[in-house]
Amino acid sequence: MALGAPALVSLLGRRAFLVMALAPASAAAYALAWTERVMDGEHPTQVVEWVPGLGLELAFRMDTLSWLMLLLVGGVGALVLVYCSAYFSPTAQGLRRFGGVLTAFAGAMVGLVTADDMLLLFVFWELTTVFSYLLIGHYADRKASRRAAMQAIVVTTAGGLAMLVGVVVLGVQGGTFRVSEIVADPPAGGAVTAAIVCLLVGAASKSALIPLHFWLPAAMAAPTPVSAYLHAAAMVKAGVYLVARFAPAYSETTVWRSLVIALGAGTLLVGGYRALRQYDLKLVLAFGTVSQLGLIILLVGLGTRGAALAGLAMIGAHAMFKASLFLVVGVVDAAAGTRDLRRLTGVGRALPWTAVAGGLATASMIGLPPFAGYVAKEAGLESLLHGEGPVWVDTVVLWSVVVGSMFTVAYGLRFWWGAFASKPHLGAPPARANAHQDLRAVVARRPVVEAEEPPIDPARIHRQPFLLVGPAVVLAVLGLATALVPHFGEELLAPYADTYPVGEPGHLVLWAGLTPALALTVLVLVVGVALFWQRARVERFQASLWTGPEADVTYRRIMRKLDDAAADVTAVTQRGSLPFYLGAILVVLVLGPGAVMVAQTAWPEQLKAWDRPAQLVAVAAICVASVLAARSRRRLKAVILVGIAGYGNAVLFLLHGAPDLALTQVLVETITLVVMVLVLRRLPAYFSNRPLAASRWVRLGVGLAVAVVMMGFAVVAPLARVATPISVDFPAEAYEYGHGKNIVNVTLVDIRAWDTMGEISVLLAAATGVASLVFLRTRSGEILRASGARPVTTAAGSGVWSEGEDPGAALRRRGVTEQDQPRMLVWLSAGRTLAPQRRSVIFEVVTRVLFHAMIVFALFLLFSGHNAPGGGFAAGLVVGIALIVRYLAGGRYELGEAAPVHPGLLLGTGLFLSAGVGLVAFLLTGNVLGSDAYDIALPLVGEIHLVTSLFFDVGVFLVVVGLVLDILRTLGAEIDRHAERAAAGREPGEDTGPFEAMEPDAIGGGRR
Repeated sequence: MALGAPALVSLLGRRAFLVMALAPASAAAYALAWTERVMDGEHPTQVVEWVPGLGLELAFRMDTLSWLMLLLVGGVGALVLVYCSAYFSPTAQGLRRFGGVLTAFAGAMVGLVTADDMLLLFVFWELTTVFSYLLIGHYADRKASRRAAMQAIVVTTAGGLAMLVGVVVLGVQGGTFRVSEIVADPPAGGAVTAAIVCLLVGAASKSALIPLHFWLPAAMAAPTPVSAYLHAAAMVKAGVYLVARFAPAYSETTVWRSLVIALGAGTLLVGGYRALRQYDLKLVLAFGTVSQLGLIILLVGLGTRGAALAGLAMIGAHAMFKASLFLVVGVVDAAAGTRDLRRLTGVGRALPWTAVAGGLATASMIGLPPFAGYVAKEAGLESLLHGEGPVWVDTVVLWSVVVGSMFTVAYGLRFWWGAFASKPHLGAPPARANAHQDLRAVVARRPVVEAEEPPIDPARIHRQPFLLVGPAVVLAVLGLATALVPHFGEELLAPYADTYPVGEPGHLVLWAGLTPALALTVLVLVVGVALFWQRARVERFQASLWTGPEADVTYRRIMRKLDDAAADVTAVTQRGSLPFYLGAILVVLVLGPGAVMVAQTAWPEQLKAWDRPAQLVAVAAICVASVLAARSRRRLKAVILVGIAGYGNAVLFLLHGAPDLALTQVLVETITLVVMVLVLRRLPAYFSNRPLAASRWVRLGVGLAVAVVMMGFAVVAPLARVATPISVDFPAEAYEYGHGKNIVNVTLVDIRAWDTMGEISVLLAAATGVASLVFLRTRSGEILRASGARPVTTAAGSGVWSEGEDPGAALRRRGVTEQDQPRMLVWLSAGRTLAPQRRSVIFEVVTRVLFHAMIVFALFLLFSGHNAPGGGFAAGLVVGIALIVRYLAGGRYELGEAAPVHPGLLLGTGLFLSAGVGLVAFLLTGNVLGSDAYDIALPLVGEIHLVTSLFFDVGVFLVVVGLVLDILRTLGAEIDRHAERAAAGREPGEDTGPFEAMEPDAIGGGRR
């Protein structure tokens, strides 16, 4: 559904959200269908092998906790998507992306709460992080949205990495990555204790617990549906789910209880306290959500059965009332145009159904009977009154919940009063959306100063459509309906609460009699109402206190210091010197692995210097060329010497009986040599203007050290092998399964075809990157052809590769007038586009003779490579060399005549063909990139042995040809254009008009 969401939005507009709602609704329906069986202890499990060799599997399991979370994720998600169909304007931008991402997020949450494999759980965990980043930053044109999205992904990703460490340690120590098996038989030890801490850090980052709570209020920059789903029922509940999932196994450990109590109680109090001073309705709910998450973490993580039951009930109640309240804020904002509670007045009369939904949800949030929030909170207080820990710990936890609940009552009443009550003008500068209210400036007797904007006019508030109000009403009514049958909720949730290790079973009831818990509830309500009634004094009291550093400000300072430190480190290590970078890498290689090799490796008793004397000659040539290259000051000299070393390696391959490797090495060295020479045209002739003799000796020393270390690796590596290499089976596999005798080629296109697929993808990316760096004008599909070149009227400075005046022009034209120019044979189609002084008749004739022969030879290598030296890679290199020859002989227009096709088409077609072969093989045989052979008899031709992997090889061939062609267009033709424009006194990227960059270049020259 997520993949089809953009198409649905294009077809149906915002009504497509109604169709998308079916996806999460189906998850909720599935959970409901399994309700009775889950209550009976039946837990459906589905396992699909993912990577059997590594023991990775897609394991899903639904127990009571997963059932509850699946019901909430699916049900609330469906209602939020219905809400979206009326929330967004029909002309809103980005709805296709938003719909797809929101639906994908719902799918990731479904996977997260049902995954029974810890590694799979982590994958879904990170998917929710990525999708939430995209959703929070939906309004990408707003700085607040971009900053909030970046803040959220930084915090949650850091926590996710810590969680990954915990998951890996826990899985290794437990001998399994199955969540159900770890919880049933939890491992112990010091490493497991560290893993528990890592898991709780991940939960704290996801559920916005202190000190990482600041990202959640900032995320209110997201659209209201995102806040209602991610920050009430889905994303922030992922951390709660993680704590609830592992609490039965580790809640009795000291580190678990200490962290849960500190994080839960602290977050409960800090969030509630901060909510009392907010004026933006979404921020009131945001800090309230932080506070409620602390309460839920405290209940589900404390470790007793009664608290766990209350915590599970609170998970459901919170999802309903908080999602409803966020949706209500969206309705008010759409109707009144503001969320500033100081400007809102008379909204309740104008929007009665919205006010009713907000009232019901607020009543559930503050714990009024008979609502779900009251039932859950009453059960929580009852369980805390009968704690299982030390008395002082139980007392601290109990009164933290009581005080936090007082704050909840106060900010809950503040929310409903601010949103719907008819009130006189309070005065005050309007609260900027998503901005934290700074009360330190409030020093007057009244909490605010004169307003800059008047309150809204209730008469201008217009009713909102049913699809906008209905979801909030449904969720609010559900909070009432579920509380009327608390025994049913207890039957559903008690099986999971009973898995906790200690404590008496809890109960969910509407009336338990006159109990201490009821007295505490009355105390909470009385004090909470008093805090709301005296809100002005409370604000002044908060303003008079020292607040300490804000978490959000601290985060920004840390990130700024991190940026400064990164800049300082980069200034030292990233000096813009490629020799320095390479030297650092090589020195580490010598000092690290090289030192280990010398100190701890067993050396062979005998070494054979060479098999034949010719190898010594080749090695001597390589050594001499390498030493001279390291000492060279001229760039061109160094390039040629490095090329000689490469050709020497090709000779070694040939002498060792590997003609295929030798052929490929020669072709690669040739193309590399030409490409480097093309680049050298735009670089100084010398590496440095100073002799730098000392630096040459340093380079030589590093090179020799690396050479010795690499030779040592080549000697000791075979001795370090502890198992039989898989390559010993390659000859038989190449012939039996790959249907070919050329082991190298069959390995590339069959045995290791996945590796080849990755490599050609890298080639395509490299070609795109090089072109992006070189092209200073729009890179279009234009192909330079000789027929489109623009003639010139002057002989001076005309033609391709012209560099000013042509001193030999008069000599060439001596005795020949313009009227009686002799006719000349045209050896190359675009030869006339070259500057006369750059043309070579001999080179053009040789090119004309060799080009087609090289193409035929390349085709021979392509089709014979399965059983003889060759293959698609070598064939593509031969064609590439042929194109290089045409370019060097005739310039960029000759390149267009030789290959009148855009390189991107060749690259894309080659990659598509290679991938398509794999897909066809999968459809026919069930094996991706598998191959089959067919013997076909053709008249006049004879027997043809056709292997399907040939088509994969053709794809490789096209990618290589496209890569070389793209390099010639960028490092060749485009750099030519830069040089010619520079010679004409113009910048390479400077255009005289809007269409100048697309005009053909001027040509001239020579006799026609």
